[in-house]
Amino acid sequence: MNARTAAQSAPARPLRVLIATDTYPPDVNGTSYFTGRLATGLAERGNEVHIACPSTEGPAARLVVDGTCEHRLRSAPLPVHPTMRVSLPRRLDRLVAELRPDVVHAQGHFVVGRAAIGAARRAGVPVVATNHFMPDNLFQFAHIPTKLRGRVGRIAWRDLNRIFSRADHVTTPTRIAAELLSRQGFPGEVEPVSCGIDLTRFHPFAEPKSWARKSISLPERPTILFVGRLDEEKRLDDLVRALPFVLNETDAQIAFVGRGNRREHLERLAARIGVGDRVRFLGFVPDQAMPQTFAAADVFAMPSIAELQSIATLEAMATGLPVVAADAMALPHLAIPGQNGFLFQPGDVHELGAHLTRLLTDDAMRAEMGRASRAIAMTHDHQTSLARFEQIYASVTR
Repeated sequence: MNARTAAQSAPARPLRVLIATDTYPPDVNGTSYFTGRLATGLAERGNEVHIACPSTEGPAARLVVDGTCEHRLRSAPLPVHPTMRVSLPRRLDRLVAELRPDVVHAQGHFVVGRAAIGAARRAGVPVVATNHFMPDNLFQFAHIPTKLRGRVGRIAWRDLNRIFSRADHVTTPTRIAAELLSRQGFPGEVEPVSCGIDLTRFHPFAEPKSWARKSISLPERPTILFVGRLDEEKRLDDLVRALPFVLNETDAQIAFVGRGNRREHLERLAARIGVGDRVRFLGFVPDQAMPQTFAAADVFAMPSIAELQSIATLEAMATGLPVVAADAMALPHLAIPGQNGFLFQPGDVHELGAHLTRLLTDDAMRAEMGRASRAIAMTHDHQTSLARFEQIYASVTR
């Protein structure tokens, strides 16, 4: 058995894991996507996996899905968010007592994660906690005035530190995210464990890009792709404002994949600056169609300033796309200037446009950087991440 196989091997005995999360598929966001793949991946490796999460419609329910058991908690719409729901998880003490899990894995410090950590502590069950939170993700939905965001952010970090300090092991997706927690006063160790991606699904395609573009109804033009929520912290205005500079040199288009409350604003902006016919909004794309969606692009752009990792960027890289990303948070660990793409200062649309133009007009550079992206993505194999979480679970249950 080689080292890679050993690292991905199943645990000595199956574990009973209770994952607690405030967002879970069919919610569309990075935390939901990661948590869903964590649950199904652990189940595929022989573990017994339960998920405590809000009901999608209101009433409580228990569902068996993809080899896992979803314990959907009674929920109501969250007034400050267009799609998320909030639960009053009074059943968690009873659920922990009923399941007697080997470990509880909380995916945050909000309502369900907080309640699950408390229930596990009262029952003597070990706790692993993973942080996906940055205050920037909260500000726009909570309508926090700009002048109060610094103070509110500090309060939010103190609250997270208090809740997560009750866990036996804390992880976050990247080293820079772990360093951020430490800078914000978290007293314990934080281990970076990549969210990981499925390298068997996301890979370079042999078919021409024209075929992939036709399959998702995109015109046959050089294509800049963004995948994610169309929300404020993604800074998508920068990408639209950079497009006129790109169009001076090449006949390009932007394809936005995802939903969010900034779509109408972006449509108006594109029309106002004269690029409305070169900005395409594809809306929600099912996960099974995402590999060919990435394959339709020539360059991937991520202008966000609040990424603790960015699964979408990793999937684009695995597909063999060069990346142009904001020089912010964890993105510099994915987009390495001159190797697999370029970084730009957030807000500098001239620099962003120049980098996009350079890649779209240089076929050889684009191909070389795409190969480098794939090589970097290969170090984020989902199976390696699953194996590490199993090792962490085993270590806290001893």
